[in-house]
Amino acid sequence: MDFILRLLQFIVKIVYNIVYVILTVILPRKKNEHIPTIKDKLLTIPLVEIIQLMRTKRLTSQQLVKAYIERIKEVNPHINAVVQDRFEEALADAKRADDLIFKCANSQLSQLYARYPLLGIPFTVKESCGLKGMSFVVGSLQRDGMKAQRDSIPVENLKSAGAIPLLVSANPEYCFSIETNSYTNGKCLNPYDARRTCGGSSGGEGALNGSGSTLFGIGSDIAGSIRIPSLFNGVFGHKPTGGLIPNTEVFPSCDSEECNQYLQTGVISRFGSDLGLILHIMAGENARKLEFVHPIETKDIKIYYLLGFSGLNGILHHGVTADIQIAILKAVKCLQQSGLTTEIAKIKGLENSTEIAFSGIARLRQLPLLMSEDTSVKHLLIELVKSYCKKSKYTKEGLTFELLRRTNAFMTPEKLIKYKEEGQKLKEEIINVLGNDGVLFFPTFPVPAIHHHTSSLAQWAIDYSLLFNVLGLPCTHIPMGLDSDGLPVGFQIVAAPFKDKLCLQVAGALEMAFGGWTTPVKHEFA
Repeated sequence: MDFILRLLQFIVKIVYNIVYVILTVILPRKKNEHIPTIKDKLLTIPLVEIIQLMRTKRLTSQQLVKAYIERIKEVNPHINAVVQDRFEEALADAKRADDLIFKCANSQLSQLYARYPLLGIPFTVKESCGLKGMSFVVGSLQRDGMKAQRDSIPVENLKSAGAIPLLVSANPEYCFSIETNSYTNGKCLNPYDARRTCGGSSGGEGALNGSGSTLFGIGSDIAGSIRIPSLFNGVFGHKPTGGLIPNTEVFPSCDSEECNQYLQTGVISRFGSDLGLILHIMAGENARKLEFVHPIETKDIKIYYLLGFSGLNGILHHGVTADIQIAILKAVKCLQQSGLTTEIAKIKGLENSTEIAFSGIARLRQLPLLMSEDTSVKHLLIELVKSYCKKSKYTKEGLTFELLRRTNAFMTPEKLIKYKEEGQKLKEEIINVLGNDGVLFFPTFPVPAIHHHTSSLAQWAIDYSLLFNVLGLPCTHIPMGLDSDGLPVGFQIVAAPFKDKLCLQVAGALEMAFGGWTTPVKHEFA
């Protein structure tokens, strides 16, 4: 372990524990009562069923797109998740899709859907994931007015499959935070509790999905940026195997091999059963690496689990809440009763998880910086102080992340190399444990949705998620209902490289067993 890094981590843990308790007492949970109830049953139907309705001409794209546009319009004033919409264009796209479907004879529909498997299906896109012609500001005053010059690869693949983008959603400055609060778009609110954040950096997508305002959304994940918002908003989120999907037109990104392993575009959805189809289309030609054509039965998957970090590493970390640990144990017991083999994982290499994870981020030299490259740490600290006084053009969350990178995560260059080697050994150890048919249940984050403006303290626990970016392993966050405060809880499922289908298979099984997404407010349709 690195003494300085761990001393800082422990100090921050103590401070955050105190802050968390104080805020919980002073700001007791206040349900986001202004979130409108869902009155249209159409908004509760999974993608796979929607496609069947459209193929049999019992539902039109225009009906579906209008329903989601209306939902977004009534919900967004209460969550502030939309950066820029393209509703008029989407309705025109939907009409073209309907024309294609209704002009096609029933005998030819299979051929049409083979070419356009998502024909007429609406979806939403995280602003940083590149939707041509739409805002590409990524929460930064320095990028004000910027537009995406082309679609990112996954967005392009989805559009080529006939899907219709509705909007680009909010993310924090440069995506450098686990809460979504920027000077360009303001604060994005959690649909379950307005006093807490929706997470980050795919916070807008998390809030839209959690409030039932999108069928599915595209996000990016370099340190938990899909999985943490999925936890905070009670939905499913999948980060694919490192390197599966190119990062072209995704911000921030770089050409280094490590960056392409860590940063992955993925999917957020209320419906675990939809993840496989969406990922298959997003991955394009690389989908063959996932071997979806060779399905695996849930009963043939081995379950390994951990309730958090152990030993000294666990003491130094913020502890995992009882409700999240119980969620893991409930899932394990359910699958055990279904005949699956389950056991506590024995992984020695996790003892230096913080060093392995943080050093990985520190090594990303080519990743864009908030401030000019020649900015000194002293100047950065001054700017950080100014940001707390709201006198800086940069957010305190972005500057805190920047400080971590500029200081090599408070480690020497030699330590960065050392922990890179340890990370490679840990990856090999996990792969050996899981094999071709095993998955690991592990906390996504130690606590449910955090309070606004506390991410600079809470992000010291991001190695629960970041570690698996650095290792390049696929992960799926699973929602498991609400805790005693009414906040969503859940955990992530981890598999060996390109064994994403194992995560998704278990996600589907647990969705059937526990119900998956729990709406923030009760539905009001007949």
